[in-house]
Amino acid sequence: MEILQIERKSVKMKMLERRYGDFFFIYNADQLEENYNEMFSAFKSRYDRFIIGYSFKTNYLPALVKKMSEMGAYAEVVSRMEFELAEKLCIDTSKIIFNGPLKSYEDIAKALEGNSILNLDSSYEIELVKEYAKKNKDKHYKVGIRVNFDLTIEGETTLLDGYERSRFGFFVENGDAEKAINELTSIQNVDVVGLHGHFSTSIRSLPVYQKNIQVLCDLAKQYVKETLEYLDVGGGFYGRVPKTMEIPDAPTFDDYAETICTVINREKVHFKKEPYLIIEPGLALVADTFKFYCKVIDVKQFKDESFVLVKGSVQNIKPAMHSRNLPLNHVKRNEKAYKKGKFNVVGYTCMEKDYLVTDQVGEIPKPQDYLVFSNVGAYTIVLAPAFIKERPAIIEKKGDSYSVVRKRETLTDFINDNVYVY
Repeated sequence: MEILQIERKSVKMKMLERRYGDFFFIYNADQLEENYNEMFSAFKSRYDRFIIGYSFKTNYLPALVKKMSEMGAYAEVVSRMEFELAEKLCIDTSKIIFNGPLKSYEDIAKALEGNSILNLDSSYEIELVKEYAKKNKDKHYKVGIRVNFDLTIEGETTLLDGYERSRFGFFVENGDAEKAINELTSIQNVDVVGLHGHFSTSIRSLPVYQKNIQVLCDLAKQYVKETLEYLDVGGGFYGRVPKTMEIPDAPTFDDYAETICTVINREKVHFKKEPYLIIEPGLALVADTFKFYCKVIDVKQFKDESFVLVKGSVQNIKPAMHSRNLPLNHVKRNEKAYKKGKFNVVGYTCMEKDYLVTDQVGEIPKPQDYLVFSNVGAYTIVLAPAFIKERPAIIEKKGDSYSVVRKRETLTDFINDNVYVY
């Protein structure tokens, strides 16, 4: 754990506390821009027809999403709510990628009317497209389908949590994908123009992406070579991985780009026109753009172990409650001597398992100190509930300036009278 002892850190911490309270997020807009530009240039330099579709579900803080759009990213959404958020932020509907397993007739209609990139996930959606296309025979529509194929590497599953098969999309091996394409192409005013192959993998390795893009190219050659406009390999990429998280040999953006673009550059000659390559990163772009600041309230000692209570919860930094300790900085209130030992950082909720850090060895924090957790930009803001305590403010940092982009919640926000009836 890096210990920050410099006096100016303490002074800065006091200033932040006066302005924003004793627990809050800081979102670094400059870091987001750096991440986006690095990823974009890695792929664009190797394959010109390239689109980043930012995964809304990873973190849909409006200020962040708006900045992403301003930099050129499309909005990758998986629900009507996320679609309407993109519209609210003035993102052109033609730059919305609509994925996900649950879509209503109205959702399908909205995407088709807005010329969005629409990837169908299940057979019931084909019936909705048929119904809409039949009612609007004077117009022509384009859709893509999500395909599901064997992604094992050397006989081992690569899917998250050890699943043998993904539950999403049209299965290739049993003929579902071919049947879906045939059904859609039989509709007079509908073309299948894209194949989508997102998989949630546990290893995020280069062979997974190499196999993914190769299979997508092979399927496109077999079924949609005349109409193909895009191949979408989805997301799941590593971003910058802190050394403390001990993930050896994590691929870089250049590694991913070289692996994927080598395949599509080789295969593009088979298609009537050069397809767009779409990727849908989330975590890779936003994880390291957020830090969570929380004040130490109390310290309990039992035998040789300390329990450090903070104005924060595991819900704020890792709502999935995985066991890995996140990168942690300790901002001391003063320069007095600190005892060394083993300690746990625990949260304000009444859950026994509310541990932000376990079995940390180092200088034991004291009340009034601050702990700063890094790499908390992915799936925290969207998954963390207002559980027991209000959700903290989010502060945007640009250069040396700070501004509030989400206010600290109040009871009025928590129990909205426009929503609740009592």
